[in-house]
Amino acid sequence: MSDPVKRLRHAWAYLHRFPGGRWFFSIMVGRAAPYTRTIKARVEELAEGYARVTMRDRKRVRNHLRSVHAVAQLNLAEETSGLAILFSLPAGHRGIPVHLGIDYLKKARGTVTAECRVPGGIAPIPEDTPDEQREVEVEVRLTDPHGEVVSEARARWVIGRA
Repeated sequence: MSDPVKRLRHAWAYLHRFPGGRWFFSIMVGRAAPYTRTIKARVEELAEGYARVTMRDRKRVRNHLRSVHAVAQLNLAEETSGLAILFSLPAGHRGIPVHLGIDYLKKARGTVTAECRVPGGIAPIPEDTPDEQREVEVEVRLTDPHGEVVSEARARWVIGRA
């Protein structure tokens, strides 16, 4: 199985059902994206066009105000948007983020949950125009343990044929 998106879908479909499977899948994602691994996020739910990922509040991701650091939140938003996009890609396609923006609404304390939906999915790029690219913009909402929104991020991805 050479298509990374197929491998990702297959690994999730198999692993998420077992005790510790989501943890192991999250470790695999961190190995594939080493910088992302630094926040030790846990993939909680994945489906086509949807991702929910959590990050525990721990000393390593905190700032001097004893809240979750802004860059840790942005890192979580990027990972979540990437997983939602990857689970939406048609076979033979790839995506790369070209813009990330975030608004911080309140101090983040406790486990932060990020959710992202890809509205309407991603249409395949015709094979007769392999150089065509399109942009997809998604929103990621980050909430605290009480369900209050702590930040809202926007990620723009360029989609093209692999």
